[in-house]
Amino acid sequence: MIPLVLSAKAEGTERYITRLNRYRPEQLGEHDSILLQETGGRQVFSGQRGLIEIVSSLDLDGDVLCVDPMRGQIERLIRAGSVHNTLLITERCDQLCVMCSQPPKKTHDDRFGEYTEALLLAPINETIGLSGGEPTLYKSDLFAMIERLFLERPDLSFHILSNGQHFEASDVERLSGPAFASVTWGIPLYSHLPERHDQIVKKPGAYLRLMESFVHLLSSGSKVELRTVVLQTNLSDLPSLARLVSTQLAFCTQWSIMQLENIGFAKGRFTDLYVDHRSCFVNIAFALDLCELRGLPARLFNFPRCSLPPEYRRYAVASISDWKRKYVEACNSCTEQALCTGFFQWHPDSALKVFPL
Repeated sequence: MIPLVLSAKAEGTERYITRLNRYRPEQLGEHDSILLQETGGRQVFSGQRGLIEIVSSLDLDGDVLCVDPMRGQIERLIRAGSVHNTLLITERCDQLCVMCSQPPKKTHDDRFGEYTEALLLAPINETIGLSGGEPTLYKSDLFAMIERLFLERPDLSFHILSNGQHFEASDVERLSGPAFASVTWGIPLYSHLPERHDQIVKKPGAYLRLMESFVHLLSSGSKVELRTVVLQTNLSDLPSLARLVSTQLAFCTQWSIMQLENIGFAKGRFTDLYVDHRSCFVNIAFALDLCELRGLPARLFNFPRCSLPPEYRRYAVASISDWKRKYVEACNSCTEQALCTGFFQWHPDSALKVFPL
């Protein structure tokens, strides 16, 4: 697993943002820290806020860090060269999804200032994920950050995960603005049945409130990626959900059908929630076929390619973030590994099975 937090010693007492620069002293900016020394698994950088000694032999060139001198660590907020950079906006949420991979907390650490500084230093043309918790619980701050970054870094794009419970008619004009043209909202819908969706997210009325939000997002021209985690409780709903998605929600840019992640709330319920798609793929296949027939792009997330019927492998994408992805030994000889999502680091060994392509 790729480490996102590393041990470090730094001067000062306050947290700050800096970008590491190993090879290009001629491009040194006021927020850059340049490499002074590298020896014995330690790298020493120097910037306007002082020296940073990082305990690592990783190539950190171009990484944007949050340096925390008091805790003796650095956090790699943006990793240069990675397409899986995601910033956690908040750990608060107003839903308690039965399979939530990031169980919510009651506290909130406001990092909008730090994140804005970090994003101003991001590599050009990056797409950055913003996640939670529920980011739109802090909708005003979130919108303001996106609008400021559009003025200073219009090359950046954002993919924001949201439960879709907080979009209002009053947001439509703002969301129609140019700052949000490069934003895609990743929003979950788990069933065509309101009671089933509400049961999964543990919030009465969530389905109807979500449909109201879809009206506002459609009215603003916002881009929406619809997401559905396949569970034992909603597997039978997929055909009817596909009919709903491909007609009433056909404005969505993509429907991502996702396999379960064995972490968070799902970890203790994995046996009751997990669908072994190898033995019951028919409903998933129906959903994919219907979407293709009606022209709505559909994709499979977190499905290893070799576990799928050959004719459906083209729908599978390498969706698991690089920092939490692994392959088993049998994957080493696979010619399609570069196209495959692999497995989550914490997926149970009993499910780590590969099949000849």
